[in-house]
Amino acid sequence: MTTLSIDLGDLRDPRVTRLLEDHLADMFATSPAESVHALDVSGLAVPEVTFWTIAEGDELVGCVALKQLDETHGELKSMRTDAAARGRGLGARLLEHVLAEATRRGYRRLSLETGSQEFFRPARTLYAKYGFVDCDPFGDYRPDPNSVFMTLALDD
Repeated sequence: MTTLSIDLGDLRDPRVTRLLEDHLADMFATSPAESVHALDVSGLAVPEVTFWTIAEGDELVGCVALKQLDETHGELKSMRTDAAARGRGLGARLLEHVLAEATRRGYRRLSLETGSQEFFRPARTLYAKYGFVDCDPFGDYRPDPNSVFMTLALDD
């Protein structure tokens, strides 16, 4: 059995680039361009974003990011499991990692935006399983029928 590890991701790593390109391709294939809020490498390479990868041995199988919105509010970004590795609980491992980090940082709330299309149902189901509930748009987001906004109070 190969060990899984979650580590800070290197945005210059070609394996990361491939994961992010696949992520963006799926987003643009399922949502209108104006409703795609996924970050590319430059969007992830800012001080308020921390980016991690999950690896199985030497193979990167997913990624996730945490964006600080303010001192008490974070946003889950760039949650991606490689298509060949889906259905193995990697998304849950990534989400648990971000939840632990958000709690360690003292955030009181973690929010996210995901798609409303059927493609995103597994993600919405995972988030709901961890206690996320639908909410109004937050931060710079605006109401969008192609988006679902969810939030989780961490101080409960």
